[in-house]
Amino acid sequence: MFGDDRIPVQVPLLTPLVCSTLPFLLCVMSLDMSGYYQRLKDDGVLDLEKEEVEKMSLANETKLSSLRATLDDAIQNLGETEVREAMLAISDYYCKIGSQEKALEEYEVTLKKTVALGQKLDILFTMVRLGFFYSDSDLVRSSIKRAHALMEEGSDWDRRNRLKIYEALAAMQARRFGKASALFIQTLSTFSSFEIFDFEQYIFYTVISAMLSLDRVSLKEKVLDSSEVLSVINRIPHLQTFLESFYNGDYKAFFASLLPLADRLHRDRILHPHSRWFAREMRVKAYTQFLESYKSVQLASMATQFGVSSTFMDSELSRFIYMKRLNCKIDKVAGIVETNRPDSKNAQYAATIKQGDLLLNRVQKLAARVINL
Repeated sequence: MFGDDRIPVQVPLLTPLVCSTLPFLLCVMSLDMSGYYQRLKDDGVLDLEKEEVEKMSLANETKLSSLRATLDDAIQNLGETEVREAMLAISDYYCKIGSQEKALEEYEVTLKKTVALGQKLDILFTMVRLGFFYSDSDLVRSSIKRAHALMEEGSDWDRRNRLKIYEALAAMQARRFGKASALFIQTLSTFSSFEIFDFEQYIFYTVISAMLSLDRVSLKEKVLDSSEVLSVINRIPHLQTFLESFYNGDYKAFFASLLPLADRLHRDRILHPHSRWFAREMRVKAYTQFLESYKSVQLASMATQFGVSSTFMDSELSRFIYMKRLNCKIDKVAGIVETNRPDSKNAQYAATIKQGDLLLNRVQKLAARVINL
């Protein structure tokens, strides 16, 4: 649950289904997470006995009193390094018990007391992880921005790579899978961010983001043939079948693996909001890739290739055609799907003419305004 024994990084989304489980409840109680418990209580997720709450609060006060005594002693008798370490210990404890506001306040104080660039970055990374844990996208963005500013002053390659992972995770959370995929692929051979997730989860995110954003050729070159991906992908249920079946055009196996993967995304703390969108986009990519090979194809034959009924396929294609996601049309009488690939040159010409007209209109309006003046 905790990446480095103090930062909560792998707890799923705060839903009653997750938080009502006994292991989760025991985790909150065993770590005396009174701050986090209060948040869950306010959300109507947990409601412990009064005695248990008082026990957690007493344990927190006892520990904080000890940490503050250590800080006072360091201020009076020791040096700047010891003072900073004592302040960091207080910040970490507030983080451990789930008091987000107090933890952020203490980290800001500690950050001002910190001189070394690497230690400043470590504190900002902790704040990024807090943002992920509490689904606070503003905190994630601001902390990453501050970390980038510090990186300009110089830093080691390990922290640069870790920042790329955090940035990729934030991009996925914001549904910017192209950026996420590029950052994940850049760090494939240098991954070291085990404080936020393990290597298997990292490969899972890499493959998912790449499937959404890369073309077929790039997918094989950067993901399918990657030794890092191949080393663990077979340990991730359905992922290897999902990747290889899409590339090889085995659409029946692709559809069979899509459903369990979408279910996993639905339970993922980062990708949960995008699970239905992911399933839809991957179906569009599969239909597009299949239709690229044909000028026309029997609807029943296409349905057989995907392992679904003709009625389902007709409904799917009709919806995506109406949304202008597929360049084809359905001849319902003949039972044929006909592709109508757009002419890219004509489309570029039409776009250029349209943009030119807009520019001329703006120039005319500006000229009329100047004349009036």
